[in-house]
Amino acid sequence: MQRWQINLAVLWFGNFLVMAGMTMIIPFLSLYLKKDFGLTDSHEIGVWAGLIFASNFTTSFLFQPIWGKLSDKYGRKMMLLRSGFGMSIVMVLMGFAQAPWHLLALRMLNGVISGFSPAAVSLVSSTTPKEKMGFAMGTLQSGGTAGTILGPFIGGLLADSLGFRPIFYITGTFLFLASTLSWIMVKENFDRDAAAHTPQQSVLTGLKSLMAIPQLPALLSVTFLIQFAMLSPMPLIPLYVEKLHGTEANLAFFAGFVGSVTGLSNMVSSPLLGRLGDRIGSTRILIISLAGAAFMLIPQAFVGTVGQLLVFRFLLGCFLGGMIPTVNALIRRYTPDNMVSRSFSFNGSSLALGNMIGPVVGGALSGLIGIEGIFIFSASLLLVTCVWAYRTLRSPARSSGEFR
Repeated sequence: MQRWQINLAVLWFGNFLVMAGMTMIIPFLSLYLKKDFGLTDSHEIGVWAGLIFASNFTTSFLFQPIWGKLSDKYGRKMMLLRSGFGMSIVMVLMGFAQAPWHLLALRMLNGVISGFSPAAVSLVSSTTPKEKMGFAMGTLQSGGTAGTILGPFIGGLLADSLGFRPIFYITGTFLFLASTLSWIMVKENFDRDAAAHTPQQSVLTGLKSLMAIPQLPALLSVTFLIQFAMLSPMPLIPLYVEKLHGTEANLAFFAGFVGSVTGLSNMVSSPLLGRLGDRIGSTRILIISLAGAAFMLIPQAFVGTVGQLLVFRFLLGCFLGGMIPTVNALIRRYTPDNMVSRSFSFNGSSLALGNMIGPVVGGALSGLIGIEGIFIFSASLLLVTCVWAYRTLRSPARSSGEFR
């Protein structure tokens, strides 16, 4: 195997462990607050659960650009290990929390030091041949998606058999293993002497420099809009399944199945669409994926059975596999070599912002237009994003004689 392939394989596994560990707490967070912290009021539990869940994204949004700047100065691998080992310690400490505010503070700290996945994207992009970039980005994405799918499932099983607190210890161990494996196996060609003598820009100055590249503002905005549109309906999916299912029998199973089927097809399609993007152009794949996802959201507002919803959620995942990995590949194409990590860190902030705002806005709008309206709203947003991306990204590609 070539060095870039070894790095990709190790970081795929690392990304899987990190995302599995980070999502293992999702199924039992509210139960953890109720049974281990003694909260009884359902409204109070809901407020604390929402704050604790969102706090990680809030601090991550604020601190990702800072880590990106340091990554360009000291190396991507160092930032990868900083994040991985740091999060493993914080996750273990969550198992010792004695009050909700302890958990909130630790989740905020976790967001501050997070950044394993953006650092992995940056490192893979810096060591992968450009003609293989789409495949590499798609493959790396599939690892994170697989972890996101299996994490809640594993967490739910372990919580039933071991209780809640041991899950945090197991999650911390997963993160530690991923970081140790990356420390031993991943190699990076990074010239620290050259980086040390390169004039360092502040975070704001670096952002202004990147925003001067015409394609990057569009790509960062596309990342935010993708996450915003896709996560807007997510908190309401279980209620929609309940409405369609019409009975209590196997309700939890169907709700979980609907939630995971999109990730399954996403995991499979990401490497395939990435490889296809290397052949026919990443811009084409991004435009097709945005349009396809929009048209797969619309029928979800009109389905009459859970089976029909499953079909369209599966097809939606097929198109999702061509979005974020393709954006990452295009960001690498348009970003100067000495600002790659910083560029990906700003993209990570855009992603965190979409994760944070999307469910909040979706929940607020659902009272006015219902979940069916949220599907239409999300589809419309993706179509607008598709048109914007097409108008922004096609010009430089066509001027070079190739719509890539």
